[in-house]
Amino acid sequence: MDSINITKKNTKANAASSCEDNNPHQAHVESYQRHGRTTAIDDHSDLQVLKRIKRYLLPKDFVISQDLLQEMVAGYEIGDPVADALAADGIRFVKPLHQFIISDSSSSNSSNFDANLTNNPAFNALTEQFSSHPAWYDPKLAQTGAVAYRRYPLMLIWLLRNVALMAGYSIPALSLPLIQTGALMHDALPRLMRTYAYILAVSEHPPLHKSNMSAGTQHQPIEEVLAIGSEGWRQSIKVRQIHTLVRQNLLKGKGNAAKGVISSADQHHNPDGSWNKAYWGIPINQTDMIATHLQFSLLIMRGLRLLGARISTEEAEGILHLWNLASYWMGVDLERLPKDEAACWEWLYTYLSIQQLDFKMGQPLAKALHDLPRQLMGEDNRRGRFVEMVNASVTRTLVGDDIGDGLDLPKSKIRFGVLSSVPILFALDTARQHNQTVAEKLEAFRAKRQDNMNWWLKKNDDYYK
Repeated sequence: MDSINITKKNTKANAASSCEDNNPHQAHVESYQRHGRTTAIDDHSDLQVLKRIKRYLLPKDFVISQDLLQEMVAGYEIGDPVADALAADGIRFVKPLHQFIISDSSSSNSSNFDANLTNNPAFNALTEQFSSHPAWYDPKLAQTGAVAYRRYPLMLIWLLRNVALMAGYSIPALSLPLIQTGALMHDALPRLMRTYAYILAVSEHPPLHKSNMSAGTQHQPIEEVLAIGSEGWRQSIKVRQIHTLVRQNLLKGKGNAAKGVISSADQHHNPDGSWNKAYWGIPINQTDMIATHLQFSLLIMRGLRLLGARISTEEAEGILHLWNLASYWMGVDLERLPKDEAACWEWLYTYLSIQQLDFKMGQPLAKALHDLPRQLMGEDNRRGRFVEMVNASVTRTLVGDDIGDGLDLPKSKIRFGVLSSVPILFALDTARQHNQTVAEKLEAFRAKRQDNMNWWLKKNDDYYK
Protein backbone atom coordinates (compact mmCIF):
# COMPACT_ATOMS: atom_id res chain seq x y z
CA MET A 1 0.00 0.00 0.00
CA ASP A 2 1.41 3.37 -1.03
CA SER A 3 1.76 5.65 1.99
CA ILE A 4 2.80 9.17 2.93
CA ASN A 5 5.08 9.76 5.89
CA ILE A 6 3.47 12.40 8.11
CA THR A 7 6.84 13.55 9.41
CA LYS A 8 7.86 14.80 5.99
CA LYS A 9 6.95 18.45 5.58
CA ASN A 10 4.95 19.39 2.52
CA THR A 11 6.16 22.67 1.08
CA LYS A 12 2.98 23.17 -0.91
CA ALA A 13 0.63 23.62 2.02
CA ASN A 14 -2.57 25.53 1.32
CA ALA A 15 -2.05 25.31 -2.45
CA ALA A 16 -5.37 23.50 -2.76
CA SER A 17 -7.34 26.38 -1.24
CA SER A 18 -7.67 27.91 -4.69
CA CYS A 19 -8.29 24.73 -6.65
CA GLU A 20 -11.87 25.74 -7.41
CA ASP A 21 -10.52 28.51 -9.62
CA ASN A 22 -9.36 25.88 -12.17
CA ASN A 23 -6.28 27.97 -12.87
CA PRO A 24 -4.03 26.00 -15.26
CA HIS A 25 -1.00 27.93 -14.01
CA GLN A 26 -1.51 27.17 -10.30
CA ALA A 27 1.21 25.36 -8.36
CA HIS A 28 1.22 21.58 -8.36
CA VAL A 29 -0.75 20.04 -5.52
CA GLU A 30 -1.10 16.48 -4.30
CA SER A 31 -3.85 14.47 -5.98
CA TYR A 32 -5.86 14.28 -2.75
CA GLN A 33 -6.03 18.11 -2.69
CA ARG A 34 -8.47 18.41 -5.55
CA HIS A 35 -11.07 20.16 -3.36
CA GLY A 36 -10.47 23.55 -1.82
CA ARG A 37 -11.56 22.22 1.58
CA THR A 38 -8.58 19.86 1.63
CA THR A 39 -5.24 21.05 2.93
CA ALA A 40 -1.80 19.42 3.02
CA ILE A 41 -1.44 16.63 5.55
CA ASP A 42 0.98 18.53 7.80
CA ASP A 43 -0.58 22.01 7.67
CA HIS A 44 -1.86 21.75 11.24
CA SER A 45 0.03 18.77 12.61
CA ASP A 46 0.63 20.86 15.76
CA LEU A 47 -3.09 20.80 16.60
CA GLN A 48 -3.35 19.42 20.13
CA VAL A 49 -5.95 16.79 19.28
CA LEU A 50 -3.80 15.45 16.43
CA LYS A 51 -0.71 15.33 18.62
CA ARG A 52 -2.62 13.41 21.29
CA ILE A 53 -4.06 10.91 18.82
CA LYS A 54 -0.61 10.36 17.28
CA ARG A 55 1.13 9.98 20.63
CA TYR A 56 -1.37 7.81 22.51
CA LEU A 57 -3.64 6.09 20.01
CA LEU A 58 -1.68 5.32 16.85
CA PRO A 59 1.11 2.81 16.25
CA LYS A 60 4.60 4.28 16.50
CA ASP A 61 5.27 3.52 12.86
CA PHE A 62 1.96 4.93 11.60
CA VAL A 63 1.95 6.66 8.23
CA ILE A 64 -1.03 8.19 6.47
CA SER A 65 -2.28 5.89 3.74
CA GLN A 66 -2.46 7.28 0.23
CA ASP A 67 -5.29 4.82 -0.47
CA LEU A 68 -7.31 6.16 2.46
CA LEU A 69 -6.70 9.76 1.36
CA GLN A 70 -8.01 8.98 -2.10
CA GLU A 71 -11.02 7.15 -0.67
CA MET A 72 -11.85 10.13 1.53
CA VAL A 73 -11.74 12.72 -1.22
CA ALA A 74 -13.73 10.42 -3.51
CA GLY A 75 -16.32 10.22 -0.73
CA TYR A 76 -16.76 14.01 -0.85
CA GLU A 77 -18.54 13.51 -4.18
CA ILE A 78 -21.02 10.88 -2.97
CA GLY A 79 -24.15 11.65 -0.99
CA ASP A 80 -26.81 9.01 -0.40
CA PRO A 81 -27.64 7.70 -3.90
CA VAL A 82 -30.75 5.73 -2.92
CA ALA A 83 -32.38 8.46 -0.81
CA ASP A 84 -31.23 11.16 -3.25
CA ALA A 85 -33.03 9.33 -6.09
CA LEU A 86 -36.27 9.43 -4.10
CA ALA A 87 -35.80 13.11 -3.29
CA ALA A 88 -35.24 13.87 -6.97
CA ASP A 89 -38.70 12.38 -7.63
CA GLY A 90 -40.21 14.45 -4.83
CA ILE A 91 -40.83 11.39 -2.64
CA ARG A 92 -40.69 11.65 1.14
CA PHE A 93 -40.17 8.14 2.36
CA VAL A 94 -40.47 8.18 6.17
CA LYS A 95 -44.19 7.51 6.59
CA PRO A 96 -44.64 5.10 3.66
CA LEU A 97 -41.58 3.13 4.73
CA HIS A 98 -42.91 2.83 8.29
CA GLN A 99 -46.32 1.83 6.99
CA PHE A 100 -45.05 -0.70 4.48
CA ILE A 101 -42.62 -2.45 6.83
CA ILE A 102 -44.43 -2.30 10.17
CA SER A 103 -47.84 -3.25 8.73
CA ASP A 104 -46.13 -6.26 7.08
CA SER A 105 -45.88 -5.95 3.32
CA SER A 106 -47.09 -9.52 2.92
CA SER A 107 -50.48 -8.79 4.50
CA SER A 108 -53.65 -7.86 2.68
CA ASN A 109 -53.04 -4.20 3.59
CA SER A 110 -50.15 -4.10 1.14
CA SER A 111 -52.56 -4.36 -1.78
CA ASN A 112 -53.71 -0.82 -1.02
CA PHE A 113 -50.16 0.54 -0.98
CA ASP A 114 -49.08 3.11 -3.58
CA ALA A 115 -48.05 1.14 -6.67
CA ASN A 116 -45.68 3.94 -7.72
CA LEU A 117 -43.65 3.26 -4.59
CA THR A 118 -43.74 -0.51 -4.78
CA ASN A 119 -42.42 -0.27 -8.33
CA ASN A 120 -39.73 2.28 -7.43
CA PRO A 121 -36.26 0.64 -7.29
CA ALA A 122 -34.93 3.16 -4.76
CA PHE A 123 -37.90 2.68 -2.41
CA ASN A 124 -37.55 -1.10 -2.73
CA ALA A 125 -33.86 -0.79 -1.85
CA LEU A 126 -34.74 1.16 1.31
CA THR A 127 -37.46 -1.36 2.15
CA GLU A 128 -34.96 -4.20 1.92
CA GLN A 129 -32.42 -2.32 4.04
CA PHE A 130 -34.87 -1.50 6.85
CA SER A 131 -36.98 -4.67 6.87
CA SER A 132 -34.43 -6.85 8.66
CA HIS A 133 -31.03 -6.71 10.27
CA PRO A 134 -28.04 -7.35 7.98
CA ALA A 135 -26.30 -10.69 8.43
CA TRP A 136 -23.26 -9.07 10.07
CA TYR A 137 -25.28 -7.50 12.91
CA ASP A 138 -24.83 -9.09 16.35
CA PRO A 139 -27.57 -7.88 18.75
CA LYS A 140 -25.77 -9.25 21.83
CA LEU A 141 -22.61 -7.32 20.96
CA ALA A 142 -24.69 -4.21 20.25
CA GLN A 143 -26.41 -4.54 23.64
CA THR A 144 -23.05 -4.82 25.38
CA GLY A 145 -22.05 -1.56 23.70
CA ALA A 146 -25.36 0.14 24.44
CA VAL A 147 -25.15 -0.64 28.16
CA ALA A 148 -21.64 0.83 28.38
CA TYR A 149 -22.57 3.83 26.24
CA ARG A 150 -25.47 4.86 28.49
CA ARG A 151 -23.96 3.92 31.85
CA TYR A 152 -23.25 7.53 32.89
CA PRO A 153 -25.93 9.85 31.42
CA LEU A 154 -24.45 13.10 32.77
CA MET A 155 -21.13 12.28 31.15
CA LEU A 156 -22.93 11.28 27.95
CA ILE A 157 -24.56 14.67 27.42
CA TRP A 158 -21.38 16.44 28.54
CA LEU A 159 -19.43 14.60 25.87
CA LEU A 160 -22.11 15.01 23.21
CA ARG A 161 -22.29 18.78 23.47
CA ASN A 162 -18.76 19.66 24.60
CA VAL A 163 -16.65 17.13 22.69
CA ALA A 164 -18.55 15.55 19.79
CA LEU A 165 -20.40 18.69 18.67
CA MET A 166 -17.85 21.35 19.62
CA ALA A 167 -14.99 19.45 17.97
CA GLY A 168 -17.02 19.24 14.76
CA TYR A 169 -17.60 23.00 14.75
CA SER A 170 -13.90 23.58 14.10
CA ILE A 171 -14.27 21.99 10.64
CA PRO A 172 -15.92 24.34 8.10
CA ALA A 173 -17.14 21.52 5.87
CA LEU A 174 -19.18 20.17 8.81
CA SER A 175 -20.26 23.58 10.12
CA LEU A 176 -21.42 25.23 6.89
CA PRO A 177 -24.48 23.02 6.25
CA LEU A 178 -25.57 23.60 9.84
CA ILE A 179 -25.12 27.35 9.53
CA GLN A 180 -26.88 27.57 6.18
CA THR A 181 -29.94 25.75 7.52
CA GLY A 182 -29.96 28.09 10.53
CA ALA A 183 -31.34 25.53 12.95
CA LEU A 184 -28.36 25.25 15.29
CA MET A 185 -27.97 29.00 15.62
CA HIS A 186 -31.62 29.88 16.23
CA ASP A 187 -32.96 26.65 17.77
CA ALA A 188 -29.92 25.39 19.64
CA LEU A 189 -31.82 23.74 22.50
CA PRO A 190 -34.29 21.74 20.36
CA ARG A 191 -31.50 20.60 18.04
CA LEU A 192 -29.27 19.60 20.96
CA MET A 193 -32.07 17.69 22.64
CA ARG A 194 -33.16 16.02 19.37
CA THR A 195 -29.56 14.88 18.84
CA TYR A 196 -29.46 13.68 22.44
CA ALA A 197 -32.75 11.85 21.86
CA TYR A 198 -31.26 10.15 18.84
CA ILE A 199 -28.18 8.81 20.63
CA LEU A 200 -30.50 7.61 23.42
CA ALA A 201 -32.75 5.89 20.90
CA VAL A 202 -29.79 4.20 19.19
CA SER A 203 -28.42 2.96 22.51
CA GLU A 204 -31.75 1.98 24.13
CA HIS A 205 -31.51 -1.54 25.47
CA PRO A 206 -33.63 -4.02 27.44
CA PRO A 207 -33.56 -3.49 31.24
CA LEU A 208 -30.66 -5.24 32.89
CA HIS A 209 -32.80 -6.19 35.88
CA LYS A 210 -36.55 -6.74 36.21
CA SER A 211 -36.68 -4.31 39.14
CA ASN A 212 -35.64 -1.51 36.76
CA MET A 213 -38.16 -2.26 34.02
CA SER A 214 -40.27 0.82 34.81
CA ALA A 215 -37.43 3.08 35.92
CA GLY A 216 -36.99 6.10 33.71
CA THR A 217 -39.61 5.17 31.13
CA GLN A 218 -43.35 4.74 30.79
CA HIS A 219 -43.37 3.04 27.39
CA GLN A 220 -43.06 -0.67 26.78
CA PRO A 221 -39.47 -1.88 27.34
CA ILE A 222 -37.74 -3.02 24.18
CA GLU A 223 -36.64 -6.62 23.68
CA GLU A 224 -33.61 -5.98 21.46
CA VAL A 225 -31.24 -3.11 20.71
CA LEU A 226 -32.16 -1.37 17.43
CA ALA A 227 -34.99 -3.78 16.76
CA ILE A 228 -36.98 -3.33 13.55
CA GLY A 229 -39.69 -0.82 14.46
CA SER A 230 -37.85 0.51 17.53
CA GLU A 231 -37.40 4.20 18.19
CA GLY A 232 -33.77 4.01 17.06
CA TRP A 233 -34.93 2.41 13.80
CA ARG A 234 -37.63 5.06 13.29
CA GLN A 235 -35.35 7.97 14.06
CA SER A 236 -32.64 6.65 11.74
CA ILE A 237 -35.14 6.73 8.86
CA LYS A 238 -36.25 10.23 9.85
CA VAL A 239 -32.70 11.58 10.14
CA ARG A 240 -31.85 10.04 6.76
CA GLN A 241 -34.71 11.89 5.11
CA ILE A 242 -33.76 15.17 6.82
CA HIS A 243 -30.18 14.81 5.60
CA THR A 244 -31.41 14.09 2.10
CA LEU A 245 -33.70 17.13 1.97
CA VAL A 246 -31.00 19.40 3.39
CA ARG A 247 -28.51 18.05 0.84
CA GLN A 248 -30.89 18.72 -2.06
CA ASN A 249 -31.80 22.21 -0.84
CA LEU A 250 -28.19 23.23 -0.31
CA LEU A 251 -27.23 22.02 -3.77
CA LYS A 252 -29.99 24.24 -5.16
CA GLY A 253 -28.75 27.25 -3.18
CA LYS A 254 -31.78 27.38 -0.87
CA GLY A 255 -29.83 27.50 2.39
CA ASN A 256 -29.35 31.22 3.06
CA ALA A 257 -29.34 31.43 6.86
CA ALA A 258 -25.58 32.08 6.83
CA LYS A 259 -26.10 35.42 5.08
CA GLY A 260 -24.85 38.17 7.34
CA VAL A 261 -23.24 35.62 9.65
CA ILE A 262 -20.51 34.18 7.42
CA SER A 263 -19.13 36.18 4.52
CA SER A 264 -20.01 34.99 1.03
CA ALA A 265 -16.31 34.63 0.23
CA ASP A 266 -15.84 32.24 3.16
CA GLN A 267 -18.81 30.17 1.99
CA HIS A 268 -17.20 29.79 -1.47
CA HIS A 269 -20.52 29.96 -3.30
CA ASN A 270 -20.81 29.42 -7.01
CA PRO A 271 -21.52 32.70 -8.87
CA ASP A 272 -25.26 31.89 -8.87
CA GLY A 273 -25.25 31.36 -5.11
CA SER A 274 -25.53 27.58 -5.22
CA TRP A 275 -23.39 25.11 -3.31
CA ASN A 276 -19.82 24.88 -4.63
CA LYS A 277 -19.20 21.16 -5.15
CA ALA A 278 -15.72 21.80 -6.53
CA TYR A 279 -14.70 23.35 -3.23
CA TRP A 280 -16.77 21.44 -0.65
CA GLY A 281 -17.87 18.26 -2.38
CA ILE A 282 -21.50 17.19 -1.93
CA PRO A 283 -23.06 18.46 1.32
CA ILE A 284 -23.52 15.73 3.94
CA ASN A 285 -21.38 13.38 1.88
CA GLN A 286 -20.10 9.89 2.66
CA THR A 287 -16.81 11.06 4.15
CA ASP A 288 -18.39 13.71 6.38
CA MET A 289 -21.08 11.25 7.51
CA ILE A 290 -18.34 8.86 8.66
CA ALA A 291 -16.73 11.73 10.58
CA THR A 292 -20.09 12.32 12.29
CA HIS A 293 -20.37 8.58 12.97
CA LEU A 294 -17.02 8.73 14.79
CA GLN A 295 -18.06 11.85 16.71
CA PHE A 296 -20.94 9.93 18.26
CA SER A 297 -19.15 6.62 18.76
CA LEU A 298 -15.37 6.87 18.98
CA LEU A 299 -15.03 10.37 20.51
CA ILE A 300 -17.74 9.84 23.12
CA MET A 301 -16.22 6.46 24.02
CA ARG A 302 -12.77 8.04 24.34
CA GLY A 303 -14.21 10.82 26.49
CA LEU A 304 -15.86 8.32 28.81
CA ARG A 305 -12.55 6.56 29.26
CA LEU A 306 -10.70 9.81 29.94
CA LEU A 307 -13.30 10.71 32.57
CA GLY A 308 -12.69 7.43 34.38
CA ALA A 309 -15.16 4.94 32.91
CA ARG A 310 -13.75 1.44 32.52
CA ILE A 311 -14.83 0.36 29.05
CA SER A 312 -13.64 -3.11 28.16
CA THR A 313 -12.41 -4.21 24.75
CA GLU A 314 -15.71 -6.01 24.14
CA GLU A 315 -17.73 -2.96 25.21
CA ALA A 316 -15.71 -0.73 22.89
CA GLU A 317 -16.32 -3.17 20.04
CA GLY A 318 -20.00 -3.15 20.94
CA ILE A 319 -20.26 0.65 20.86
CA LEU A 320 -18.74 0.76 17.40
CA HIS A 321 -20.94 -2.14 16.25
CA LEU A 322 -24.04 -0.37 17.52
CA TRP A 323 -23.20 2.79 15.61
CA ASN A 324 -22.21 0.84 12.50
CA LEU A 325 -25.83 -0.28 12.17
CA ALA A 326 -27.20 3.21 12.90
CA SER A 327 -24.87 4.76 10.31
CA TYR A 328 -25.68 2.03 7.78
CA TRP A 329 -29.36 2.84 8.24
CA MET A 330 -28.60 6.53 7.75
CA GLY A 331 -27.08 5.87 4.34
CA VAL A 332 -23.38 5.38 5.01
CA ASP A 333 -21.67 2.87 2.74
CA LEU A 334 -20.67 0.06 5.09
CA GLU A 335 -17.51 -0.66 3.09
CA ARG A 336 -16.23 2.83 3.89
CA LEU A 337 -16.57 2.47 7.67
CA PRO A 338 -13.35 1.67 9.57
CA LYS A 339 -13.43 -1.94 10.75
CA ASP A 340 -12.19 -1.68 14.34
CA GLU A 341 -11.11 0.86 16.97
CA ALA A 342 -7.51 1.08 15.72
CA ALA A 343 -8.72 1.70 12.16
CA CYS A 344 -11.15 4.33 13.50
CA TRP A 345 -8.30 6.35 15.01
CA GLU A 346 -6.27 6.07 11.81
CA TRP A 347 -9.31 7.24 9.82
CA LEU A 348 -10.03 10.17 12.15
CA TYR A 349 -6.39 11.28 12.27
CA THR A 350 -6.22 11.25 8.47
CA TYR A 351 -9.51 13.14 8.12
CA LEU A 352 -8.57 15.84 10.63
CA SER A 353 -5.14 16.23 9.06
CA ILE A 354 -6.52 17.33 5.68
CA GLN A 355 -9.46 19.54 6.69
CA GLN A 356 -9.12 23.28 6.19
CA LEU A 357 -9.77 24.83 9.59
CA ASP A 358 -11.67 28.09 9.86
CA PHE A 359 -12.85 28.75 13.38
CA LYS A 360 -14.87 31.78 12.27
CA MET A 361 -17.25 29.36 10.58
CA GLY A 362 -17.91 27.43 13.78
CA GLN A 363 -18.02 30.33 16.23
CA PRO A 364 -21.74 31.14 15.76
CA LEU A 365 -22.61 27.48 16.38
CA ALA A 366 -20.28 27.26 19.38
CA LYS A 367 -21.72 30.45 20.89
CA ALA A 368 -25.31 29.26 20.48
CA LEU A 369 -24.48 25.98 22.22
CA HIS A 370 -22.32 27.62 24.90
CA ASP A 371 -24.98 30.23 25.81
CA LEU A 372 -27.77 27.72 26.43
CA PRO A 373 -27.48 27.47 30.25
CA ARG A 374 -27.97 31.20 30.84
CA GLN A 375 -30.71 31.35 28.22
CA LEU A 376 -32.56 28.72 30.24
CA MET A 377 -31.72 29.98 33.73
CA GLY A 378 -31.45 33.73 33.12
CA GLU A 379 -28.60 36.01 32.11
CA ASP A 380 -27.72 36.86 35.73
CA ASN A 381 -28.04 33.34 37.05
CA ARG A 382 -24.83 32.24 38.75
CA ARG A 383 -25.58 28.59 38.26
CA GLY A 384 -26.01 29.19 34.52
CA ARG A 385 -22.63 30.93 34.32
CA PHE A 386 -21.04 28.11 36.29
CA VAL A 387 -22.51 25.45 34.00
CA GLU A 388 -21.20 27.37 30.96
CA MET A 389 -17.72 27.47 32.44
CA VAL A 390 -17.82 23.75 33.23
CA ASN A 391 -18.94 22.99 29.67
CA ALA A 392 -16.16 25.13 28.19
CA SER A 393 -13.69 23.44 30.53
CA VAL A 394 -14.72 19.99 29.28
CA THR A 395 -14.05 21.10 25.70
CA ARG A 396 -10.69 22.66 26.51
CA THR A 397 -9.56 19.72 28.65
CA LEU A 398 -10.57 16.92 26.27
CA VAL A 399 -10.36 18.58 22.84
CA GLY A 400 -7.61 21.16 23.34
CA ASP A 401 -7.02 24.83 24.10
CA ASP A 402 -6.26 25.67 20.49
CA ILE A 403 -9.75 24.62 19.39
CA GLY A 404 -11.22 26.23 22.51
CA ASP A 405 -9.46 29.50 21.65
CA GLY A 406 -10.50 29.22 18.01
CA LEU A 407 -14.16 28.79 18.97
CA ASP A 408 -13.83 31.69 21.41
CA LEU A 409 -14.77 29.64 24.46
CA PRO A 410 -13.98 31.18 27.86
CA LYS A 411 -11.12 30.00 30.02
CA SER A 412 -11.58 29.05 33.64
CA LYS A 413 -9.36 28.20 36.57
CA ILE A 414 -11.73 25.35 37.45
CA ARG A 415 -11.12 23.56 34.17
CA PHE A 416 -8.99 20.81 35.64
CA GLY A 417 -11.68 20.25 38.27
CA VAL A 418 -13.47 18.41 35.49
CA LEU A 419 -10.91 15.65 35.90
CA SER A 420 -12.08 15.12 39.49
CA SER A 421 -14.67 12.79 37.98
CA VAL A 422 -11.91 10.38 36.94
CA PRO A 423 -11.27 8.71 40.33
CA ILE A 424 -15.01 8.75 41.09
CA LEU A 425 -16.02 6.95 37.90
CA PHE A 426 -13.05 4.62 38.12
CA ALA A 427 -14.01 3.62 41.68
CA LEU A 428 -17.67 3.16 40.73
CA ASP A 429 -16.79 0.99 37.76
CA THR A 430 -14.39 -1.09 39.85
CA ALA A 431 -17.09 -1.68 42.48
CA ARG A 432 -19.69 -2.44 39.81
CA GLN A 433 -17.53 -5.12 38.25
CA HIS A 434 -16.98 -6.91 41.56
CA ASN A 435 -20.29 -6.46 43.39
CA GLN A 436 -23.71 -7.29 41.94
CA THR A 437 -25.57 -5.16 44.50
CA VAL A 438 -23.53 -2.11 43.56
CA ALA A 439 -24.14 -2.85 39.87
CA GLU A 440 -27.91 -3.00 40.42
CA LYS A 441 -27.98 0.21 42.46
CA LEU A 442 -25.85 1.97 39.88
CA GLU A 443 -28.20 0.87 37.08
CA ALA A 444 -31.24 2.08 39.07
CA PHE A 445 -29.55 5.45 39.69
CA ARG A 446 -28.61 5.68 36.01
CA ALA A 447 -32.19 5.10 34.91
CA LYS A 448 -33.54 7.68 37.37
CA ARG A 449 -30.87 10.22 36.41
CA GLN A 450 -31.51 9.59 32.71
CA ASP A 451 -35.20 10.24 33.26
CA ASN A 452 -34.49 13.51 35.10
CA MET A 453 -32.27 14.70 32.27
CA ASN A 454 -34.98 14.03 29.70
CA TRP A 455 -37.11 16.98 30.90
CA TRP A 456 -37.20 18.71 27.50
CA LEU A 457 -37.88 15.47 25.67
CA LYS A 458 -40.72 14.54 28.04
CA LYS A 459 -42.26 17.93 27.40
CA ASN A 460 -41.83 18.04 23.64
CA ASP A 461 -41.40 14.50 22.32
CA ASP A 462 -44.29 12.01 22.38
CA TYR A 463 -41.94 9.06 22.72
CA TYR A 464 -40.45 10.35 25.99
CA LYS A 465 -43.68 11.68 27.56
